Amino acid sequence: MFFKILDLDEDGFLSRSDLNKAAKRLGWSWHEAPLLAVLDLLSISKPIPKSEFIALIHKIRNDPLGPYGDILLKSPYFLQPESLQDNRISNKKTAGTANRNEIQKKERPAQPDFNTLTEFLGNAACTKVTVQYQSLLENLEIASISAEDAALLIIDPQRSFTEGAWMYSIGYGADMDVIPIRSAFNNCAAFLARHYGQMEIMFTRCPFPADSYGWAGPLSNILHPDQLYFIKPGNSVLFPHTNGFRQWVGHCMDHGKKTLVMVGCTLNSCVRVSSIKTSRKFRNRKLKVVVDLSMSGARTKNYISSPAFNGHSAVESAVVQMLDEGVQVVQQVKWN
Repeated sequence: MFFKILDLDEDGFLSRSDLNKAAKRLGWSWHEAPLLAVLDLLSISKPIPKSEFIALIHKIRNDPLGPYGDILLKSPYFLQPESLQDNRISNKKTAGTANRNEIQKKERPAQPDFNTLTEFLGNAACTKVTVQYQSLLENLEIASISAEDAALLIIDPQRSFTEGAWMYSIGYGADMDVIPIRSAFNNCAAFLARHYGQMEIMFTRCPFPADSYGWAGPLSNILHPDQLYFIKPGNSVLFPHTNGFRQWVGHCMDHGKKTLVMVGCTLNSCVRVSSIKTSRKFRNRKLKVVVDLSMSGARTKNYISSPAFNGHSAVESAVVQMLDEGVQVVQQVKWN
């Protein structure tokens, strides 16, 4: 019965299109978000037959970790290990082209644009945020990194953070509070318009309600519809252990890439935790983890000094923590 509800075209297969349309029609929200994420990932390569779907649901129900357990071993990373690269990134596929030329023309600023925050914070507060963040940036370098020697991970570039469930959960002032995240996503889109399909790039996604699960607007016109990603339900990309991230990093290092650049959102939580834990995990293999602030963002309030961080901001505190753990935090990465 469950399969029949999702199989909108009644062809005996669950396609991504059917899944996402059905999830929106059924109003799938936070409770169903983990299942939506897993089924979306597993149906990227091909639609799921009814018999396989029933087996998948049975496996999820009997796994202590549910949708974050061994079911993820059926993702493309593990089903086709001999062709990981072709299936993992879209090197041999044509990326989306809508608005791509327009995005390519834009220069990527070295930091989020706080000029539009005046209405939300007031002139004095907005100036204070800009000065504090600029002071932080001045103590950091602009790094030159070769795309031949490094990979890029964009963390959670999803519409939920800028126009969906996560943003709306903030409440009053949410639209202004996510401006730095929006700016980071715009910078990611500008970068992808130039480099997508030409270098090692991967993504993570958090499980979100159906209306908020997709890519953020600026990226949705660039990324290939079959772009893979790692499911990341918490702050760390290392959980769940079956999501394929460890295998991807190992594969990258086996092919000579000794640097992993992390960007995305949010800077003081997922980017901070993921970069630190990844640095620890692969320290014995001498993996260099770099965080590019120009393509990373946090809520506006997290750029403001707070007693909770001894007079510093949450972002400043995050940068210090990452540096203390050996993560290289830079104003911007110049790729060559």
